[in-house]
Amino acid sequence: MPQTIELGLDTFGDVTRGPEGAPLTHAAVLRDVVAEGVLADELGVDFIGIGEHHREDFAVSAPEVLLAAIAARTRRIRLGSAVTVLSSDDPVRVFQRFATLDAVSEGRAEVILGRGSFTESFPLFGFELSQYEALFEDKLDLFSALIREDAVTWQGTTRPPLRDQRVFPPIERGRLKTWIGVGGSPESVVRAARYDLPMMLAIIGGDPPRFRPYADLYRRAFAQLDRPVQPIGVHSPGYVGESDAAAREDLWPDYRQMRDRIGAERGWPPMTREEFDREADAGSLYVGSPETVARRIASTARTLGLSRFDLKYSAGPLPHEKLMRCIELYATKVMPRVREILAES
Repeated sequence: MPQTIELGLDTFGDVTRGPEGAPLTHAAVLRDVVAEGVLADELGVDFIGIGEHHREDFAVSAPEVLLAAIAARTRRIRLGSAVTVLSSDDPVRVFQRFATLDAVSEGRAEVILGRGSFTESFPLFGFELSQYEALFEDKLDLFSALIREDAVTWQGTTRPPLRDQRVFPPIERGRLKTWIGVGGSPESVVRAARYDLPMMLAIIGGDPPRFRPYADLYRRAFAQLDRPVQPIGVHSPGYVGESDAAAREDLWPDYRQMRDRIGAERGWPPMTREEFDREADAGSLYVGSPETVARRIASTARTLGLSRFDLKYSAGPLPHEKLMRCIELYATKVMPRVREILAES
């Protein structure tokens, strides 16, 4: 049976470079992200994900507000976070915000919950990094109850209990689609299965097939729980250009700038062009012509058995006009070609 797949786009609202070469204001970047979401909807992209950060180089700190702005100007594209840092938020408020987004978008909201690879939100909102794991486990347990129960009775260790508590607004139809973002630990994979939630693998480096054991573990966990397996998705960076060479030349300086800025904080050495090319050739950087990007996405989808692939199309200061062209090529050339390749299976 031919494999079917949803194809989406993700952005963290990276602060981009304006026409004169200077960084745009955060406000201008936010308006540009709305325009990118509108274009993605017009061209038939399945999903737009907007991530949460609390630092100077990313403009988006309140994804739900931006997603609501996109919802008001679109009709079909699904709208979600990529990712919501649940550990430093309140599960009830997260549910309420996404339930509101779901209402105004007529059922198009999704949320991807994660612990976050950036930790700025912890001191900002008064949480201790020493509780990194405990906060996520406790709050995920509450969120799981919120999406399944009309009146919630719950008790954990990091916040007061709830007793027969209803939360408003409720989801109008069905259940809020909720993914667990997984960076690559077996414990996170099993946790997603235990809560009976779809898994979104964040694969930002290295050969994608190395994540096959995680996909297999996820499916085995569902088999042991005697439940139907939930969808698996992948979030990875990339950029679509007119040709392989043009795409790499467009992306390389801005991708390096973004990666080296983050790497300097984490003790990584500066990125070399050879490393960039290795990731583009056989790693988790989906950069090139529409044909090249489509073939690499299709290969990953087959290897891991994906139901969703989201391309993180923004990359540091890479300008808005180039992002818009990337979205156009992704929607009009990459997406149909991926589905054509998978239909040949």
